[in-house]
Amino acid sequence: MLAPLIQKLSLVWIGFTTVLLAHYIVHTLGTHRTLRKIPGPAVSTLLWGEEWDLFHSKPGSLYVNWHGRFGRVVSFTGAFGHQILSITDPRAIHFILGEGAYQFPKPAGVRAWFKATLGEGILWVEGKVEHEFQRRLLVPALNQTSVRGLTSIFLETSLYMADQWTKLLENHETDQLEIEITYWAGRFALDTIGRAAFGHDFNCLSGDPHELAEALDGLTNNEHRPSSFYMRALFWIFPSILFIGKKGQMIREVKRRLGSEAKRMWSDTKTLQDSGNQTLMANMLRCDDSSQMTEEEVVSQMRTVISAGYETVSAIVAWMLFEISIHPKFQEQLRLEIASIPEPTFDQLNTKFPLLDAALKETLRLHPAILENHHEVFVSPSTSNDKHFYLSTQAAQTITVPLSEPLAETGEMRLVVPAGTLISIPVNVLQTDKEIWGDDADEFQPSRWLEGGKGVATLPKGRELFAFSAGPRSCIGKSFAMAEIKVGFSHKIHAKLTVMQALMITLLQRFSFQCKHEIEPFQSFVIRPRVKGENASSLPLLVTRL
Repeated sequence: MLAPLIQKLSLVWIGFTTVLLAHYIVHTLGTHRTLRKIPGPAVSTLLWGEEWDLFHSKPGSLYVNWHGRFGRVVSFTGAFGHQILSITDPRAIHFILGEGAYQFPKPAGVRAWFKATLGEGILWVEGKVEHEFQRRLLVPALNQTSVRGLTSIFLETSLYMADQWTKLLENHETDQLEIEITYWAGRFALDTIGRAAFGHDFNCLSGDPHELAEALDGLTNNEHRPSSFYMRALFWIFPSILFIGKKGQMIREVKRRLGSEAKRMWSDTKTLQDSGNQTLMANMLRCDDSSQMTEEEVVSQMRTVISAGYETVSAIVAWMLFEISIHPKFQEQLRLEIASIPEPTFDQLNTKFPLLDAALKETLRLHPAILENHHEVFVSPSTSNDKHFYLSTQAAQTITVPLSEPLAETGEMRLVVPAGTLISIPVNVLQTDKEIWGDDADEFQPSRWLEGGKGVATLPKGRELFAFSAGPRSCIGKSFAMAEIKVGFSHKIHAKLTVMQALMITLLQRFSFQCKHEIEPFQSFVIRPRVKGENASSLPLLVTRL
């Protein structure tokens, strides 16, 4: 009785697989035919396409090479022959990220990644109505007005980290010590996002082991393994690969730990019922009274905020300190600027520290946390469910994308893209384009952001940053992140400040920085620094107490 059933199920499975494979082959051939006149590199391997070279080369370097050779629209091949378009044409990008934003959803593989690690939060959701609802839920607590009231928290966290560094120096009975910046940047980001967004102290900066921080670090520093290549190359086509093997187990563990912390914080906030609380958590609780969100929906949003804050802020903090450490003259200029206003107000911070603002913008330009902004041409609602196969998200539908300059091969001022085609917008290419940024586009030159600075008057309109994306789906935490980093640089600063500003001000008042190692970028979920030749994220800086 059992054998015939197994035989029937096997035949059904074989038939289903055959249909999917046939569908995939037909779609792939059709896409190649439509895009055959778009220039691009020759296929490196039939199995992996360009994925092997992308994984093993310096992050973003192949995109720079391709667009230098083939122009603003490049076609290349991924694993199993699926077609990818890389686009740097400004008119096309503004269409994709702006007026056509909801016609270009995240690829199925990207959504599967967010669902596997974070749940069905704002990074996972698609569709204009659903996305705008979740955005309305989060924006009030992450906009500039709200950030203004949170800067005391940014300052306190920055001061605490500076105090911990001072203790390290005292314990070693020295005024100069090499400190691993990536370790502290990650824990600073977690503690800040915990306190500012949720009124909760993760206590990561104490120096003691921390399960959540270690789980996030473990997933970040697993990217050098062969399994990470296979997962990255194949999840575009087979998102279910995210649940396989040790890497899949690590993904589930991160989601579990994030969920555990989120549920505990959510329960505590509901118990307190503080009507004057303006944190993200309190805002979500007020929305929950009317929208009746499930606990899992709330937890998914909280996972998303924690993870996004940790990944982007920690990476940008590390890169900014690296650039300051290898530009000692600029470091001194920045320190003098900070000392000129011992206790600035929030408004002074945003208007009276042009060097600090320029340094942050230049860091974001040269070291965007997210290297590639991925999209997939719209597919019909009937086939756009959260399936586990990329092949099931195809539809006989195309989108016409306007261009700012004609295609070299056809002279067309438009690009016709088949449904299901993956689109990559390489941020690093846009932000180091010498036609826009000048011949020194590859160099750290904060002066380009200053009025009267070199080249500013001649730079064309395209001088903008895509580090936080753009359009209706841009990063809602931009104001929060910019504030968090800036405040960190002055130990005497008014509470009304904003996170990167806070950190940089505090640290530069107390310490100077030097880098004695050769540092290279590597791609995890964001672009992070590491000592050349090492596997894990690392940025050891020589820190001297002033």
